[in-house]
Amino acid sequence: MAAELVLTVHVQAPVETTWRAVTDWPSQGEWMLGTVVTGTGNSVGGTLQAYTGRRPLGFLDTMVITVWEPPHRCEVLHTGRIVKGTGVFEVRTAPGGSELVWSEVLDLPLGIVGRLGWPLVRPAFKAGVQRSLKRFAAYVERTS
Repeated sequence: MAAELVLTVHVQAPVETTWRAVTDWPSQGEWMLGTVVTGTGNSVGGTLQAYTGRRPLGFLDTMVITVWEPPHRCEVLHTGRIVKGTGVFEVRTAPGGSELVWSEVLDLPLGIVGRLGWPLVRPAFKAGVQRSLKRFAAYVERTS
């Protein structure tokens, strides 16, 4: 069973500025809750690593970039032991700036436990991503 999440945030900045910010992987720790990102991702085949949580309680999310279409679209394949599936950052033109669409289609881990647990975990996961996206918009608007 796959879990899907699609969230959008408006950013008062041009598409190119929003794109540069969302694909500046090391700076994602400035706005993404509890996550540190490293990697060499600026083309198809680039790799990223995101550690979420505090050691030893956390997990590593490894990714490979499968689509790279600056300044509008980056798709990744999650290849970690826990997080598997696809993720997309899409930047669109919007009135007064741009919007970032964050979407994930994740293969739930832990078999039946993951499937049964997702309805309980989903609200917190969604709230965390929404909060991170609001922080992203404020970060871009503050630094551009």
